[in-house]
Amino acid sequence: MLKIDIHTHILPETLPDLGAGFVRIEPDAPGRARMTIDGKLFREIERNSWDPEKRVEECERDGVGVQVLSTVPVMFSYGAEPARALELARRLNDHIAGVQAERPSRFVGLGTIPMQDTRLAISELERCMGDLGLAGIQIGSNVNGANLDSLELFPIFEAAEQLGAAVFVHPWEMVGRERMARYWLPWLVGMPAETALAICSLIFGGVLERLPRLRIAFAHGGGAFPGTFGRIAHGFAVRPDLVAIANDVPPREYLRRIYVDSLVHDPLALRYLVDLMGAERIALGSDYPFPLGEEHPGALIASSGLPEATRERLLSGTALEWLGLPGERFGLS
Repeated sequence: MLKIDIHTHILPETLPDLGAGFVRIEPDAPGRARMTIDGKLFREIERNSWDPEKRVEECERDGVGVQVLSTVPVMFSYGAEPARALELARRLNDHIAGVQAERPSRFVGLGTIPMQDTRLAISELERCMGDLGLAGIQIGSNVNGANLDSLELFPIFEAAEQLGAAVFVHPWEMVGRERMARYWLPWLVGMPAETALAICSLIFGGVLERLPRLRIAFAHGGGAFPGTFGRIAHGFAVRPDLVAIANDVPPREYLRRIYVDSLVHDPLALRYLVDLMGAERIALGSDYPFPLGEEHPGALIASSGLPEATRERLLSGTALEWLGLPGERFGLS
């Protein structure tokens, strides 16, 4: 079975100092580099974060045929001055496009755009889909605290629909992080909550209703959204005066309108996700190459006990549909 991993992150091997608040990447030791912000360590990364050859080697080890490449969320830089954020986005997008161009049957690229400026964001989205030949974009779950149903963001989603761009939403700048200083809670609790907030904003705000052809996927199995869906649907039903103020379509209607990756870390959780949303809405995603991801992409799907046809859909079929790409590009007839 072909494996297409829709959730992998890539960076350039180095990034110069672009100024205060921006990430800088510098070599640290053979096969290692340091990501710093204003001189403070953010994360140490290894060769597989930037080297396509190493990525192919590890893909071969795990039987992954295709990686969908996106930047690391800290690079979104939505709080930066828009023109500077665009400069960084263009660097990152050019890099991803170059990796894709060298191995188009192995890598598919998603760009990043400066969401804090609608005009610049749409312009870079158009460049990603046109000049660079990327499949879509990755965006954050909020933009400087503005939820994804904010009016100023709608033209970006509208442009994505018109251009046929796949949109991948990754949590960042997590809600409640001021109370999560310990235990790695921003990643363990904040990210799932942030993703649920993003999905609910798009549903209740009517964005998905107004853009029925928008192909949008969410990281980490949709975060806390699937596990709290019963409460969400019940709240909509019993208090429409509070919930259904911008969109009166029940949230259950959107379970077949959005996509999520498979990164839920537990076979019971994956089977529940399939029952709730259907295999046609779920695609393999590993969060490669970071430790909170799936060490061997596809292992959870393989061990899930799901039927073979369902596993095949999770491993490649849903990804192809979301990306809007033909299977022939990857050797499928």
